[in-house]
Amino acid sequence: GVWRTPLGDLLVDESLADDILRESKIIDVDPSAHTYEHSLEVQLPFLQFIYGSKVKIVPIVFLIQDLKTCREVGEAIAKAAHGKNVVVIASTDLTHYESQSSARFKDKAVIEAILRLDEELLYETVEGRGVSMCGYGPTIAAIVASKALGAKEGSLLCYKTSGDMTGDFSSVVGYASIMLRR
Repeated sequence: GVWRTPLGDLLVDESLADDILRESKIIDVDPSAHTYEHSLEVQLPFLQFIYGSKVKIVPIVFLIQDLKTCREVGEAIAKAAHGKNVVVIASTDLTHYESQSSARFKDKAVIEAILRLDEELLYETVEGRGVSMCGYGPTIAAIVASKALGAKEGSLLCYKTSGDMTGDFSSVVGYASIMLRR
């Protein structure tokens, strides 16, 4: 398949996608899953800017985000990507529409779990503290896949809230950029 953006077309890596499907019993091919989900479109311009048209993608969207499902998807990605030049990217926002202090408090715990590469702690933090992080499932899968592919540590590149940009700290959304590496 092809993903069209204002910067041009990106090809889906059909071979890698097929390998991921073979490794998982729960992943389905459903183009309509992307209809109301914008997280992929947020990342594509960055990939196109850095890599140009040569980069290929395998878009995956989650419906079910329980720990078992997320781990299975992460393991399938890792098995399919083993020995290949692959970057695993998860896109999500963090706490939604809470005060700056509340968002920072909750987001700090989420970020710490990710930096520790601890998918179980991330799941428990989101569920136990009522963190309104949309994409914790993809983040858990990315942690699982990254660890299986050799990641040993996480680094926080940047954390901000929408309040840092608008000056309205009464109702913010948190964002972090984190890299997992060997």
